Amino acid sequence: MVGALARVPATPTGQVPFTLVTSSPHLSADLVRSGDPARTTFADLTTIRVGGPVGTFVDATTSEQLVDAVRSADADGRPLLVISGGSNLLVGDDGFDGVVVHIATSGLRVDGTRIHADAGVEWDLLVRTALDHGLAGVEALSGIPGSVGGTPVQNVGAYGASTSDCLESVTVLDRETGEVEVWDYARCGFGSHRSSAFKYTDRYVVVNVTFDLQRSDESAPVRYAALAERLGVRIGDTVSAREVRDAVIALRTDRGMVWNEAEHDSWSVGSFFLNPIVEVVPPEALGSPQFTDPKGIKLSAAWLIEHAGFSRGYGADFGTGRVTLSTRHVLAVTNRGGATAADVLALASHVKAGVLQKYGITLTPECRLVNCSLD
Repeated sequence: MVGALARVPATPTGQVPFTLVTSSPHLSADLVRSGDPARTTFADLTTIRVGGPVGTFVDATTSEQLVDAVRSADADGRPLLVISGGSNLLVGDDGFDGVVVHIATSGLRVDGTRIHADAGVEWDLLVRTALDHGLAGVEALSGIPGSVGGTPVQNVGAYGASTSDCLESVTVLDRETGEVEVWDYARCGFGSHRSSAFKYTDRYVVVNVTFDLQRSDESAPVRYAALAERLGVRIGDTVSAREVRDAVIALRTDRGMVWNEAEHDSWSVGSFFLNPIVEVVPPEALGSPQFTDPKGIKLSAAWLIEHAGFSRGYGADFGTGRVTLSTRHVLAVTNRGGATAADVLALASHVKAGVLQKYGITLTPECRLVNCSLD
């Protein structure tokens, strides 16, 4: 996910306080946070800084607590939303009147070439840990936001690499059966762009993930043109894995995709739209970069948006002006301060309509939408 937003994770001492709005007979009281009611909104829990109030907030710091909290909410028949870093999430202004389980698990273990990580582990911590132990394969995924548990759901990728390249297994809670299962790679349904068996369903909750890497100080072959150019090498070359990490972090910083309180280009969900996959490229879109995909031809959403008339920074004169496209690239819809979820959806819908009108292609959101939708 080249346009994803990197976010510095909260530390235990810096966690946002939460208020118990409603109660559950099955939820353990020590898992529920209480605090200032004015701060129990998704604007405090997401990188785009919008969204309405939270119902019951549960902080799960172990895998056992995570499984228990989900099972308890399901036993109560309560609506359930499972979140972690909030970097790929847009919640409507009415919020979510149910149980919000925050995955804050932190187990991380290296065993030979394998890394076992709890779902709540910061993804970039896993990348840094791999490099510190002389393991290669995830260096091009440096700086991707959020947690380990989110990576198999979208088969997160960037700069020519994907998490499925080195994923060995996923431990999941099946909410229909209540059982915890270990899935191997083949069962995860990877293949087409950003797809998996976990996407577009709330049935499965990722508990932990195991990756199998290569014992090497050299990177995997460089596959992405912009990265190769930054490194001064050719596609297919290898360099130091740490050089790749440094180059990727620099590229992401150039694009305003590293969280900075003072930088509104970083107040986003990362890339708002997926690269569309089509069977036939419309004549008007023949100039777009094209990539092969098991389901057809993948086009560049950024190219389509820009050539449909939406330039970097577009939106200052649209609607309330509190939401614009990033001034550094057109895939990010950014909160310039004081925006609402409705403001974000209005601009995103406007861009989507413009691309449809010009190319006949319907863009779909890459982020998760909760209690809101695009027109």
